Amino acid sequence: MRKFNLKIPGIGVFIYSIVFIFAMMSTTACDKAGEKKEWVYLFDGSNLDAWRTYMKDSITGEWEISEGALVYRPHPDSAHGMNNLITRKKYKSFELALEWKIEKDGNSGVFYGIHEDEKYVVPYMTAPEVQLRDYSSDPDFNDKLQMSGAIFGIVGPEEDAARPAGEWNELFVSVDRENNVGRVVLNGKELFNYPVRGEEWQKLVDASKFKDWEGFSATEIGHIGLQDHAHEVWFRNIRIKELK
Repeated sequence: MRKFNLKIPGIGVFIYSIVFIFAMMSTTACDKAGEKKEWVYLFDGSNLDAWRTYMKDSITGEWEISEGALVYRPHPDSAHGMNNLITRKKYKSFELALEWKIEKDGNSGVFYGIHEDEKYVVPYMTAPEVQLRDYSSDPDFNDKLQMSGAIFGIVGPEEDAARPAGEWNELFVSVDRENNVGRVVLNGKELFNYPVRGEEWQKLVDASKFKDWEGFSATEIGHIGLQDHAHEVWFRNIRIKELK
């Protein structure tokens, strides 16, 4: 697991990781004030009330519920890349858990911190993306910054932990802005932790293609999104727990 030199008040990195894993497995946890924070379903297989298409108040027809899963199926005549889903609610610090699978050689992602504005045509222009991808046709692929679970183009895992195309994967993402720690866990394997704000985060952005992108990661409060990348992708059991 890749780790950055992060300062976490009161506990070491190892203990901090154990606490997070325990919290992920439970349905509730307590914040510092003793108030219980609960997991809330963003998608439970029955409806899309928590979602809408980016820059719209409805959901485009490419997204549908099928056998308890949220599925994106691109239409031949659709504007590919323009049918990204976002949550109606904005989030700052949170834990997100979901399951996903993708078609062979498919590409998609999970965004966070989306800033919705007409001048930003797609969420990708403002939001960090947790990459979801299959490389079945390229067995020699080794770009860590584009592997599943990577914060696309910014920080990536040491090895690909994704299952083969068509198989369900379990993803856990934590963005803790108070303690400046992000974490990605894929299929039970902790991939890395990373800074989510401040000077250390900016260094990562400056070393990436996003360095001069106006508006990229400029807000700490934003929507969570599911990417339309013109490939079939499935999601289920999407849950979130807000952190302080």
